[in-house]
Parts: sequence; C-alpha cells; structure tokens
Amino acid sequence: MESSTTSSIVSALGGGSGVDMVKLAQDMAEARFLPQIAQIDSRSEALEARISGASELKNLLSQLSSALGDRIRNGDLAPTANIGDDGVALVSVLSGSNARGSYSLEVTKLASAQTLASSAYSASTDLVGEGQLTLRFGSISGGAFTDSGSAPLAIDVSATDTLADVAAKIRGSGSGLNAYVAEIASGAKLVVKGVEGADRAFTIEATGASGSGGSPAAGNIDYLAWSPASDTGQLKGSASDAAFLFDGVEMTSAGNKVTGLPSGLVLNLTDTNQGEPTQISFADKTKQITSMMGDFVGALNDISASLAELAAPLGGELGNDPGARALKRALASLTSQVVMPNAAAGEPATLADLGLVRGRDGSFTLDNSRLSETLDNNLAAARAMFTVGPFGIFATIDNLARDMGSATDPGTLGGSITRYTDQLERLEDRRERIAEQQDVLRERMVKNFAAADARVAASQSTLDFLKNQIAIWNGSNN
Repeated sequence: MESSTTSSIVSALGGGSGVDMVKLAQDMAEARFLPQIAQIDSRSEALEARISGASELKNLLSQLSSALGDRIRNGDLAPTANIGDDGVALVSVLSGSNARGSYSLEVTKLASAQTLASSAYSASTDLVGEGQLTLRFGSISGGAFTDSGSAPLAIDVSATDTLADVAAKIRGSGSGLNAYVAEIASGAKLVVKGVEGADRAFTIEATGASGSGGSPAAGNIDYLAWSPASDTGQLKGSASDAAFLFDGVEMTSAGNKVTGLPSGLVLNLTDTNQGEPTQISFADKTKQITSMMGDFVGALNDISASLAELAAPLGGELGNDPGARALKRALASLTSQVVMPNAAAGEPATLADLGLVRGRDGSFTLDNSRLSETLDNNLAAARAMFTVGPFGIFATIDNLARDMGSATDPGTLGGSITRYTDQLERLEDRRERIAEQQDVLRERMVKNFAAADARVAASQSTLDFLKNQIAIWNGSNN
C-alpha cells in the first residue's frame, strides 16, 4: 500500500516546476507511516473500549455498595427504637448499630447543672469593680467543695465593666457556662448556670483592686464571690448526675444524654418513672427488608447483564479479561457466601437464607417463601445482617467493590483498567515517536524536492532558450 500511494503522489508531479513541494513532502511523509498509524488507531480504540467496559462494571459495583450504605445508615433500613413511655426519654440508635433485643428503663433522677444567682444589684448597668473572677470546677457534698483538677476559668474584669458585661464574658469564655442578668423587683442579679453532672459544680473566687477586704458590697469585685461554705441563698440548683436502672442494673450519667448502651441505643432522659419501668424495643423492619431484597436482586441483575454482554466470548470487549472472570466467580458464589460468620446455630448466615437465588444463566431471583420463613423465625438476626459493620450484606458488597476496584491487583477490574491504560499510554508514546519521524522525513523530502525543483527549473530555462533560438533561426531562413 505504501509504494502505490507514494507512486500516485509522485505521478502528480508531471514534468517541470510549479509543484507545492511542502505539501508534497507532507503527503508522502504521512503515506510512509500510514499503516503504522492505522494499526495504532485500531489498537487504541480496542483498549478504550476495554477500559470503558471494565470501568462500567467497577462503577456499578461501587454504586450498589454506596446505595446499600446510604439506605442502611439513613434510609428505611436504618435501625429505629421505640419506648413505651415517651415522656421518660427520647430514644435513637447510632448509625450502623446491630439493633436487637429489648430493654427496660427506670429513671430515678435526672442530671442537673449548678445554678447560682448573685446578691442583688440595683441594675444590670451597675459597675461590679475591677479585678478577676476565678471559677473552679469539682464536686460539692455537705457544704464542702472538692476540686476536680480541671483547668479553672479566669474572667478579667475592668473598672468600667457592668454586671451585663460580666455575663457576656462568661458566656463567651468557651467553658460551656451560661450567664445572664435576671431583672427582679429589687434590682438585678447575675445568674451563672453550669454544665450537667456532679463533677461540674463550681465556686467563684474574686480578687483584685476593688476587693473589699472585709464585708463586700455592690461595686466590690468580691461581691460576686461564692463557695458552698459561705452560701446565703445564692445556690439555686445543685449539680448532679442522672441515675437510672437499665434492665435492672443501676447506672449513672453525667448528663441526660446517655450513650454507650447495648445495640447502639442513645437516650435523652426527660423525666423520672421510679417504680414504673418502661420497655425499649426496636421497630419491625420486615417490610423494609423485603423491599430492599427485591431492589438488591434488581441491581445484581443489572450487573450480571452488563457482565454477560461485556465478557461475551465472541465480540465482548472483556471476553478474555481476568477481572471480568474474577467478577463472574464472585457472583457465582455470592448466594452461598457466609456473610455472618458469628451467627448462632439456626440463624441466617448467607444471602441464600434471605431468599437470594442464582440461576444457571447467571441471573438472580428472590425466593419470597425462603425470605418470609427467615423473617418469621429470626427477624432480629435477619435485621442484624443490614448494618454497616464488618459483617452483613453491605460489608460483603462493599468488600467486593473494593476488591474489584483494586488498581494494583492484575486479577481485578481495577487491575485491568490499570493494564489497559498503561498499554494505551505506550501506544500514544509510539504515536508521538512516529510524528517525530514524520517531521524528520518531511524536512528531508522538502530539501530534496527543492533541489530537484531548482534543477528542473534550470533545465526548463535552458529548453526555453533553445526553443527561442531555433524559432529565430527558422525565421531568418524564411
């Protein structure tokens, strides 16, 4: 093909000058490497198709994993709890928890925060005196304060600070304390409220230029000082822990929000029910599990159909791809794979126990009878298969998606994408080298053709001279 193409271009020269030598050289240089470029184009197109096919399967797996995770964490499969007496506590479940069983709750005491109301001032705009307020944290028992050793809070007070200014400084200290000025019939009081928990009680020490040195009065910084030993009615609420019985076991919590309970339960205690325990259970997810399994089968069939088309022995872009073969094997064993290795005897442990069936043609169906039997006999264990923990349906599909997406394993879809991408890059490097060779050949041809053109032009000039001479001679003979 190369010689015939070159000959056809050369024949366009005819005889004599006037030919575009630059274009001629460009055309001949392209023709010289045309077979190699065509081969690169063909191989590049095939590699791009393989990369696209492997990426499609990889993305389908990732999308299935992501959808499962979202549905289990935040969707209709997210675990939810119910409480018999919703006036006692608000109940929730941490995302991804293995929610199962039921529990009793009896709240005997709510957590509270210490609240102090200072002695009265005439107004919130009264100056409190220059100095420093130091709040120390700990516990109070029987009029005695025990320092917890945590860092104290120091509030610097200037000579121009009012009662309202001090409240603002405490609120903005980042300590978690709240402070405000309460307007009362006789004037105003600084109210300081701490954080829930028996170990978050506090005292207030006052030192500085405006200290009274004896009997403090409004305008002296030590008028705001307080300790349990010197209390004269400023203490309006004591700091204490919540106390409750969980399944009959006595427990305490520094706050009314209680975590660290079984099954990922979170309680927000709102009232007491001493002597009248209430029950906590988990919502029935039978309908949601059945719906999810139907959607799961549909998603698996989408993946299987794409895999069958892309990995077809004849005409499939991934007909002999190791990553596609690995995915086929993984899907073939999916129904029998143990996804709950710690399941007790008689509890569901495989996807087949949830009704997943794989046909001989590679498609999946749902055995509703098998699923219903599992849900009727082991609902709690079946529900435990739908978490984002290390075991279960999500972990199985997520691990499969991660394994198939590994770019460093040559036996996965990710490994195939890496391999085909490397081959494509090498072809592009080869294409660049051919372009450089074309440029060299074109430049050499331009020089050679220019020299030839000069010789043809000189010959033509000589021929024209001879023709003119002969014409003159012939005219003189007449």
